[in-house]
Amino acid sequence: QVQLVESGGGLVQAGGSLRLSCSASGRTFSRSGMGWFRQAPGKEREFVAGIWGSGGTPVYADSVKGRFTISRDNAKNTVYLQMNSLKPEDTAVYYCGASDSLWISIPNINYWGQGTQVTVSS
Repeated sequence: QVQLVESGGGLVQAGGSLRLSCSASGRTFSRSGMGWFRQAPGKEREFVAGIWGSGGTPVYADSVKGRFTISRDNAKNTVYLQMNSLKPEDTAVYYCGASDSLWISIPNINYWGQGTQVTVSS
């Protein structure tokens, strides 16, 4: 079992930065693929970034490439999302999720955090 808690959201002006953290509990954390997802009001939840437990190259949605960076520290059981050059369209509730499969996508997420609000003013 994996339990996830996000933090680091807040209100920021366009062009600013935020760093989100996802703290995980569970001895299987290092074996889990981790992803960040977001959902704006009236919109479907969408993939933002993913990173595998064994390492390798992270994957990003086209909308955030070059601006967001996902990383993980297995020793600290924590996954991060560094968000730079934020835009108003980045406003959403951000969730981290853990996948036990090869795919870091919404249908394959086994555990979700509670979410943290990110608001980017224009």
